Amino acid sequence: MLWIKAFHIIFMVTWFAGLFYLPRLFVYHSEPGVSAESARRFEVMEKRLFVITTLGALLTVGFGLWLLVGWFWPPPLWLEIKLGLVAGLIAYHILLGCLVKDLRTAPARRSPAFYRVLNEVPTLFLIAIVLLAVLRPAF
Repeated sequence: MLWIKAFHIIFMVTWFAGLFYLPRLFVYHSEPGVSAESARRFEVMEKRLFVITTLGALLTVGFGLWLLVGWFWPPPLWLEIKLGLVAGLIAYHILLGCLVKDLRTAPARRSPAFYRVLNEVPTLFLIAIVLLAVLRPAF
């Protein structure tokens, strides 16, 4: 089980790296005055990064589900909350995928400030999920 936990953590780091960097690319892509050539480069980087991030997400969830096989049910409340946060993170990931497509057609639709705020969201998820997993509080 320790190998499964190690791979779960490795792919979680991969997933979060993408979730942290993708909105930063959105900030640069949506800046006023971006040339057509630069915009095309951003589109390629965003698409590739989203694919890698999605792979990290799928493997994180897959190894996480494998870890759940050993749990007795019903799960403790901390784990239920963690799983709810992971579901929220998946929704955030899907939103980023929609924004990758949206930036191809309308890069000026949202301001760089919007993407800067969006960039902070995974930090909140990361803090909450790690604290729940490590501290396993008894509510």
